[in-house]
Amino acid sequence: MSVVSENASEATQSPLIVWSQILPWIMASVLLAALPFVFGSGSALTIMNQMAITIIFALAYNMLLGQGGMLSFGHAVYMGLGGFFCVHLMNMVEYDNLWLPLPFLPLFGGLFGLMFATIIGLFSTRRAGTVFAMISLGVGELIAASSIIVVAFFGGEEGVSGDRTMGPTALGIDFASQKEVYYLTAFWLVLSALAMFLFSRTPMGRIANAVRDNEERAEFLGYSQRYVRLISFCASGFFCGIAGGLFAINFEILTQENLDLTSSGIILLITFLGGVGFFIGPIIGAIVFTMLQTVLSLYTEIWQLYLGVLFLMTVMFFPAGLTGLLAMHSLPYRLGKFSLLLVPYAKMALPALVLVLSSASLLELLFHARHASVGENEMTLFGITFDSHALTPWIVLVVLLVGSFMIVKRQAPSLYDAWQSANHMEPRS
Repeated sequence: MSVVSENASEATQSPLIVWSQILPWIMASVLLAALPFVFGSGSALTIMNQMAITIIFALAYNMLLGQGGMLSFGHAVYMGLGGFFCVHLMNMVEYDNLWLPLPFLPLFGGLFGLMFATIIGLFSTRRAGTVFAMISLGVGELIAASSIIVVAFFGGEEGVSGDRTMGPTALGIDFASQKEVYYLTAFWLVLSALAMFLFSRTPMGRIANAVRDNEERAEFLGYSQRYVRLISFCASGFFCGIAGGLFAINFEILTQENLDLTSSGIILLITFLGGVGFFIGPIIGAIVFTMLQTVLSLYTEIWQLYLGVLFLMTVMFFPAGLTGLLAMHSLPYRLGKFSLLLVPYAKMALPALVLVLSSASLLELLFHARHASVGENEMTLFGITFDSHALTPWIVLVVLLVGSFMIVKRQAPSLYDAWQSANHMEPRS
């Protein structure tokens, strides 16, 4: 009788489990569809398009690093190659009458990235660890250098440009407006993210985790670690090519910068910032980085310094990334002790905010004092205009910095005690 009731309860719970897995994707799709009605300006759509492309690229890179444990220093190559191929396809559509609707263009970019990932992966995935990282670095440097030499494909220093509006229309849409391009990018974002998520749940994705954690044990179980790494590498190259195709559609130009080590380093930073061990981690990392790059750069010239400090603090104190920081609060929530953290967080919030803002203000003040033109002593910070060469702003900011630091230091022990209490599990009787 108990077995029957258990089976009945499992049968009733299974639809709930299915809906809990499908609902986040439905909500994400609805949110992406509604965003242009909230942020409808051309600049906002451009930022959201860039954010979506970066998310696909970061998720593809996380397939390699987070799931397979392979650190690549030249993974921007596959995105760049897919983008260059798609630009050439756009030119063939315009000048050679090739019939290819624009919505299918990222697929060909993905196939081109897959082709090169297969060729390079056949010899680079023989070993993992430092050997693989150095091979990826060498391949990245080789192809980046070839972009200046092979002018016929890469266009030299000027790159290759195209026109997305010259192809055949799809359902009467010519993709001349930025909103039409946004919905095309959002469609490929959802499709690619869903495909990568499902791949992580396949037996191959699970075995990739096993090879990452203990490749010798995976070999003893009968799985070829080289074959598993090769499959993960090729899948990652395919989705990187899709991101490159979307980049070509959005910006209609590809240059050597899309292949160099800077782009590869940025995607590594994004993935670590968001959290390597989580599927949603690269998504959060891509959103944070894009906002810093596009929005914060409008207000300060040293936004890269802030990004570097954020990345350094994340690696030192939160190795699991921003997503890991959020996931740390799941245990207090399940134990019903999350309320124990509210008061310590509230006491810490204001002095911590003052500490961050005063530190940033001192950096901005120092940068302006050292790099401003002769006679340009006035600067504006948080809507306040003052003389950067006067002594008063320096004194005020130093006092705020030291005072907020002392308050944070004083509040830290109580926050630590509250954290220990919130994560303490009562022993079972």
